[in-house]
Amino acid sequence: MNYELLFSELTSRRIRIAITGASGGFGRSFLVQCRDIPALEVVALCDINVDGTRSLLNTLGYCQDAEVCHSADEARAAEASGKAAIVNDFALLDALSLDMVIEATGRPEISVQIAINALKRGVHVGMVSKETDSVAGPWLNKLALENSAVYTTVDGDQPANLIGLITWAKVLGFDIVAAGKSSEYDYVWSAQSGQLDYSGRKVDAPELGACWGLGDDVGATLAQRKALLSSLPLSATPDYCEMNVVANSSGLIPACDAMSYPLCHISELADIFIPQEEGGILTRTGVVDVFNCLRRDDEVSFGGGVFVIVRCKDDETWEMLAGKGHVVSRSRKYACIYLPYHIMGLESPHSIFSAVLHKRASGSTTQAVHAVMAGFAERDIKKGELLEMGGHHHTIEAVSARLLPKADAAGLAPYYLLSDKVLNRDVKAGELIPLEALEMDNSLLYTAWQQSV
Repeated sequence: MNYELLFSELTSRRIRIAITGASGGFGRSFLVQCRDIPALEVVALCDINVDGTRSLLNTLGYCQDAEVCHSADEARAAEASGKAAIVNDFALLDALSLDMVIEATGRPEISVQIAINALKRGVHVGMVSKETDSVAGPWLNKLALENSAVYTTVDGDQPANLIGLITWAKVLGFDIVAAGKSSEYDYVWSAQSGQLDYSGRKVDAPELGACWGLGDDVGATLAQRKALLSSLPLSATPDYCEMNVVANSSGLIPACDAMSYPLCHISELADIFIPQEEGGILTRTGVVDVFNCLRRDDEVSFGGGVFVIVRCKDDETWEMLAGKGHVVSRSRKYACIYLPYHIMGLESPHSIFSAVLHKRASGSTTQAVHAVMAGFAERDIKKGELLEMGGHHHTIEAVSARLLPKADAAGLAPYYLLSDKVLNRDVKAGELIPLEALEMDNSLLYTAWQQSV
């Protein structure tokens, strides 16, 4: 694909954008790239942290003449003078002329309102807040189509990247057995010291050497690795959310409710994410799943990348490709095709160009609910408790995630619909939290969910 030809209009077009949640990590990576693309004009930056947003712009040396605006008139005046408006009220974005809003607040109830406001006036929306997308994505996609706008996941994050890889494979006629991603941080082992490093957290694990290779019994090897590293986190809430978005966009279903999370090497993926009867771990195919990347400290990372497992339909071709270093199963029946990166906002402008110039989503325009990310009570939770969402990974204390096929999730509340809601009855440990246990208080996100299902 020649991207200069695909987006040739950029040489003569200015694209006017706003970003919400501007001062966060995604916002920084996105703005870093925007400053090097003349066709992109940042009209507004919205964040409750106005000082942090201005500081970020100063640090980047970008949009340094941006003005803090407290009213629609002030925002329009900044726009008229060619300056970016910094606002802490997303409603002010409605006063500005925009081609697209990049939504990155990560706050579902706020995020869904931002998207609705933009789409209803024909402004495209790039949804970085996958928390919102996992609940309201199908309905927001329908709303976009009704208003001749584009609603899309955003390139640079795993959902859009994996949707891209899945659809690439489908168009080429590959038979997809599984699709997925690596979890956020690698499990990095030093053979010399016997220590394993997980995001700066170190554990002694010299015994890993004995199960470093996959062996003949895949399940036994994976169980041994898991037991050795059981003191470390082996799953992450955002993974469930991202796979929920991918499932709804692709029609694939979860491999299992808790996601498989095998601790494995890149070279083993085509031997693991295959049917159990052929030596793998899958009880069904056409699924989404997640793995934990296990590697030595002198090996390259998967980079939080994405993969598909496909069936090999010509022995000679795949034998040749295996010889070139591609990941092919020991049986030569399956292959793993992967992208070893996700570079966040640095890649996101592609989604903007596609939406604005071609009116084409990076995700899917046929979204439907195929999977539900449900909340699993890790302890007894009492009536009246607030299910407060927080932290870097936007988790809810005492509630973990499960990803279920839609058919198994009737009456259950999507995980991020739980966010900052109060329980109207007790929920017992081990229970999947139902919709009826929540006080909705005119929740717009709940309305969107009702329209989605």
